[in-house]
Amino acid sequence: MNKQRWGLRAVLVATPFVLSVAALAVAINPSWSRRSTADDHQPPILSPETMSVANAMSEAFRTVAKHSLPSVVAIETRADNSTASATVPMQRFDSLPGGNPFRGTPFEDMFRDAQPMRPRQPQQPREQRVGLGSGVIIDSSGIVLTNNHVVAGGGTVLVKTQDGREFIATEVLTDPSSDIAVVKFEGANDLVAAPLGDSDDVEVGDWVIALGQPFGLESTVTAGIVSAKNRGIGINDRESYIQTDAAINPGNSGGPLVNLRGEVVGINTAISSRSGGNEGIGFAVPANQVRWVSDQLLAHGKVNRSYLGVTIQPVDYELSTQLGVAPHHGVVVTNVFAGTPADAAGLQAGDVILAFGETGVHSPQELQLAVEQAQLGKTQAVRVMRDGREITLNYEPAAAPEEFGLAASSSRSTPPARTGALGLEVRELTPEVASEMGMEGETGLIVSSVRPDSSAAKAGIDVGMIIVQVNRQEVTTAADFDRLVREDKDGSILLLVRSEQGSRFVVVSR
Repeated sequence: MNKQRWGLRAVLVATPFVLSVAALAVAINPSWSRRSTADDHQPPILSPETMSVANAMSEAFRTVAKHSLPSVVAIETRADNSTASATVPMQRFDSLPGGNPFRGTPFEDMFRDAQPMRPRQPQQPREQRVGLGSGVIIDSSGIVLTNNHVVAGGGTVLVKTQDGREFIATEVLTDPSSDIAVVKFEGANDLVAAPLGDSDDVEVGDWVIALGQPFGLESTVTAGIVSAKNRGIGINDRESYIQTDAAINPGNSGGPLVNLRGEVVGINTAISSRSGGNEGIGFAVPANQVRWVSDQLLAHGKVNRSYLGVTIQPVDYELSTQLGVAPHHGVVVTNVFAGTPADAAGLQAGDVILAFGETGVHSPQELQLAVEQAQLGKTQAVRVMRDGREITLNYEPAAAPEEFGLAASSSRSTPPARTGALGLEVRELTPEVASEMGMEGETGLIVSSVRPDSSAAKAGIDVGMIIVQVNRQEVTTAADFDRLVREDKDGSILLLVRSEQGSRFVVVSR
């Protein structure tokens, strides 16, 4: 027992001694106490050159944001709720001054939940917010660019500037096809306008900055790079979007996408998202398209577009080998509508359009935008590849009609007339059958059956499609079809097919 007590006493005595020595050591050299943690968390050492580059980039972002934010506005659309006074809640007896007048009488239980004959005062109609987005001032007189879908709800459109002032729009001009709108307001003489840049100069990899008011927040700035150009995502009739990974969230729609020179190169319009928030894929309408649309709206109140009268498709690798052009160089004509400017110019199905006027063509979007902006009365040269040689045709621009497109074709299946070597069956399209299908004047062969897992099925051939050409030659009989397939030498058959979605070329392996 004594030994145990002595041992305990020794520990108690020794412990303060050890702590005192440790404290003395820390007092002599305080860095000893934090050396291990400091060694573990040393900040990275950046070279002066690296820091200079980083600081220059930060300074560029700060300068652009400071320069551009005064031009960014919030746009709110409010609709008058005329039905607010239609349903007027009645007062309960318990809510009357003095309470239920039948309290304490035999009628209290009977009228506890009843309503008096006197209603409350009618409620005044109140405005409800139906849209919220962003915009950018492009003219100090009070002209703002935004998206059509931001102001499409109708009602009163309010514009709120960066300094907190609110203005009621005096005029709203819209173009649903491009999702661009122009909002005009009056009453301010010190507005800051943002310059519109040349979106053709934008390249993939360029830094861009998106500005707006997402989720109703003010003065939000995000940065990213241009991920792609000439994107079509199927939400509007006119699409040639700039794709960016700069965060574009709900409420940012209509705000500007600017380059590092502070020029507006696009109008933010959409995101690709499964959750409703930004997932790194945003889209903006290019500034050059925005400029043309807004000029038309301001001059005419609407957008006047020219048209060609064809259906087209891009040239992928398989088609390029069949058509004798480089991949993604030009677009191939799949159908020419009778009586259209394209028909008058002499375009044919199978022509590859390489250039329109002075614009080289690499995608359907490029051709569409070039054609619709063609000036009426000014002839345009159309350079095409036909049967391995280049020719030039003359196109006379004409105003696009209100409705223009292919008539829908029937997909009903009929008994087969001939089995081909590609895994499909066809029958002749007689005038009677064409009339039944609503395709008067059409010629070709109807696909009546497609064998599963065949090369035709893999190429996207489906029952009800019309085969118009085989290897650039028109076909009207099943015998022609079989002969042209047998005569093919390289085993890749180029078919021009027509369906409810339009005309297109497909390559089927034999």
